[in-house]
Amino acid sequence: MTEPLNVSFLGLGVMGGAIARHIARAGHSLTVYNRSMGRIERWQDANPDLSLRIAESPADAASGADCVLTCVGNDDDLADVVLGPMGVFTTLKRGAVFIDHTTVSARIARQIAVEARDLEVHCVDAPVTGGQVGAENGQLTVMAGGRPDAIEAARPIMECYTKRIVHVGKAGAGQTCKMVNQIAFAGIIASLSEALRFAQSAHLDLDKVYEAISGGAAQSWQMDNRWHTMARDEFDFGFAVDWMRKDMGLALDEGRSIGVSLPVAAQIDQIYAQVQAIGGGRQDTSALVRVLPRKGKA
Repeated sequence: MTEPLNVSFLGLGVMGGAIARHIARAGHSLTVYNRSMGRIERWQDANPDLSLRIAESPADAASGADCVLTCVGNDDDLADVVLGPMGVFTTLKRGAVFIDHTTVSARIARQIAVEARDLEVHCVDAPVTGGQVGAENGQLTVMAGGRPDAIEAARPIMECYTKRIVHVGKAGAGQTCKMVNQIAFAGIIASLSEALRFAQSAHLDLDKVYEAISGGAAQSWQMDNRWHTMARDEFDFGFAVDWMRKDMGLALDEGRSIGVSLPVAAQIDQIYAQVQAIGGGRQDTSALVRVLPRKGKA
């Protein structure tokens, strides 16, 4: 346990709410801000033993804070709560720590880092992987971008809810690393979906197929956790297709900006667009299998 700090958290969604809970349970003094008061009320109902201060604005949340964390929706949301006229950087004190867990573009991460440098604030772009389960269990992995001194200043707070913190490079590198993760993740889901449909069309026993292949080169977290649910057409959990499309868009945009072609990622992104078109936007990313036809001889 590090020395108790004044910590402010902005964005109490599925991930943010769980992270904020771990910070409070570690003994830090917690202030929260969320545009929807309903989310704060639900967080309080779920954590009646934890106290917090409710801020009226991002600037109010940052006033007097030793560390401010954000986990919001997209680039525009992040720019508003950090750089806007009532944003975090209007009141955050010199020497404080700013950690962003939103998955956003590397461009906005670098822009915020420049502003933070001018304010003498430690700044870390810190997207995470591990999903809702990892957040709930305090077992997230952080891909951190920023100066070494900023990473070390942020580490005591991030250790409250992570199993691994990897400093991947300078400002913006955390976000670029998250794009790498999402490109790989999308490819695994797509190939797993196609493999499942092939097995179904061949009238194989899916449990036996899983037993046979899950211990070899085809094994993955997605296979272990999604093979059976995909076979049962269960998708109402996990990481939503809408968010995956946002992340794939970030990766494709970054690829264009650095001159890298991502033809497989682009094709998978369009398959996800088809999932959205049939109403699967809020379903887990494994819902990609829904648009692959079921065929085969009886």
